[in-house]
Amino acid sequence: MSGVAFDATTLARLADVIESRRGGDPQRSYVARLLAGGPDAVLKKIGEEATETVMAAKDGAADRIVCEVADLWFHCMVALAMYGLRPEAVLAELERRVGTSGLDEKAARKAAGTGGTPQT
Repeated sequence: MSGVAFDATTLARLADVIESRRGGDPQRSYVARLLAGGPDAVLKKIGEEATETVMAAKDGAADRIVCEVADLWFHCMVALAMYGLRPEAVLAELERRVGTSGLDEKAARKAAGTGGTPQT
């Protein structure tokens, strides 16, 4: 690890910062600019960051992978905020899935018609 301090509240603190930028001046805040662009702007950025993550992973460049995943997570958190959601909801869903076979989880969602990709 890089020696940077973090704990279980890191995502919550970041979500609070993102939320504080809602309705802010798009000339002074990147998050305000993204949110002002609406879903298309936010979702386009998530697609770009996902592609960059894949490219970094294909290159096997560990430092780039970490940076691109951080960018991807950040933009996903902006999307969560756009829809009034918090990262704690995602963490709760991941916690719910821990110990569940990915194949069983996928089958259960397919049967329920909710799709998605299993995590464990």
